[in-house]
Amino acid sequence: MIRKDEAPRVESVHRALVLLKQMAQLGSLSVTEAATLLDVNPSTAQRLLVTLVGDGFAQQAAQRRYVPGPEYRRAVIDNAPPALPVRVRPYLERLFTRVGETTHLAVLIGTEIHHLDGIEATAHALRFGLRTGVVLPAHVCSSGKAILADLPREDIERRYRVLDDTAATVNAGIDLPKLYRDVDQARRQEIGINFEESEDGVAAMAVSLGLVDGQHAALSIAMPIARFARQDAKRLSAQLLETAAEFKRRELSA
Repeated sequence: MIRKDEAPRVESVHRALVLLKQMAQLGSLSVTEAATLLDVNPSTAQRLLVTLVGDGFAQQAAQRRYVPGPEYRRAVIDNAPPALPVRVRPYLERLFTRVGETTHLAVLIGTEIHHLDGIEATAHALRFGLRTGVVLPAHVCSSGKAILADLPREDIERRYRVLDDTAATVNAGIDLPKLYRDVDQARRQEIGINFEESEDGVAAMAVSLGLVDGQHAALSIAMPIARFARQDAKRLSAQLLETAAEFKRRELSA
């Protein structure tokens, strides 16, 4: 018997909403992943995805993966607060002033880090340039490790232990035990670290800002490893944590 305060759930609608939520969180979704998520046959998952495509709430992208469609994006934009880079920019500038090194804002989409904004430190003869617009694998980035450390283990496994052949090929070269060790370290320290993993000559540290307007975001500091000294780690970590705490207190506590 349904209580008066409990509305009966339409299972097909619930499943479609679950798929939309997962697409928004991971960036894309395959039929196999959708079927596993819902615990249904692939044919059922495909019918749901095709229905979402027909109504404009999803669209089929490359490699037969589904991404949020124009109707979904329009609904999000129409009701959205200021864009994430605009909202975070004052804190990015504050961090840059505090450390005097190149700083970035980045978000996690699937298993990739997308650099949305940055400020380049130009006062040093040896400096690290901007990576705004650059997409890198999350498991080698300081921002990626910091954000992944915020996520439940099951979420990380969903992102990397995918079942479809295309994604499995992409992730085949990733050392998952090392990834989990790096994430555990980032969780303990509250800081993600990258020493020449994403590219030669870089030393980078990052802190997660948490889930901001539906996006997993982080602030990072990058500098040439030739100028990085052991004492820099403590100083940069402290500034990252302080800036992130200010952002969360003022922007996310309401």
